[in-house]
Amino acid sequence: MSDNQELNSGVTGLASNSTVPQFATAEYAHIPGTERCRICSNFVSGEYFRVNNQMACGKCAAEAKAGQPTDSHAAFARGLLLAAGAAVVGLILYATFTIVTGFYVGYIALGVGWLVGTAMTKGANGMGGLRYQVAAALLTYAAISMAAVPIWISYSMKHRAATAAPQQAAAPRSGNDALADDAGAGQPQASSTPRPRPAVNMGKLAVQLVFIGLASPFLQLRDPLHGLIGLVILFVGIRIALRLTAARPLEVDGPYSVTG
Repeated sequence: MSDNQELNSGVTGLASNSTVPQFATAEYAHIPGTERCRICSNFVSGEYFRVNNQMACGKCAAEAKAGQPTDSHAAFARGLLLAAGAAVVGLILYATFTIVTGFYVGYIALGVGWLVGTAMTKGANGMGGLRYQVAAALLTYAAISMAAVPIWISYSMKHRAATAAPQQAAAPRSGNDALADDAGAGQPQASSTPRPRPAVNMGKLAVQLVFIGLASPFLQLRDPLHGLIGLVILFVGIRIALRLTAARPLEVDGPYSVTG
């Protein structure tokens, strides 16, 4: 055997050795037992399925294939929490826009309904159904109606400041007023100490504001035209939230290997 043949055979044997690292091939380490089912939040091992493109365990996939709603308290809790946050954000945006601009734009209610419905679906990983719809509808109504409370408070403060300014301006005093002051100089003056204001029950006030806020869409019917338009827009916003959180057809794919 020639020297070249011996060298080639040695290289071939070295390349076939499994202990030699292959730097030309990328190998990715997998940590088993770290994936969770996106429906029930249990750990997934061995194999997994996909329900509406979300990782699911075998139990939830079997329920989906059987036509049963693959719902869970964990998915609903996540959706409810995220939707509640979206409702608060929608309330703040609605009230802030109205207070800053001075324009009452009821169509913002449509955006609030979309925001709440989208957050509910996102938090629940695409799950939907009756209880998701009920929760989304209530949160949408609460966000839109309760936005009236900070709007009214802001309006009341501006109105009070506008009416108090002219009263604080000193009126011109006549000669008769000056004589009256001189005549009463020797008389005992009534105490000018202001009477203490009664303490405000903050808890009772908060409850009243909540009830007023929740009833605000119907209180606006005192102006029939604008009140009716506001109610129609409100219910359209709720309908958007209902449509986004409705139950969807379940598509099940798999199984797939967790270690694959």
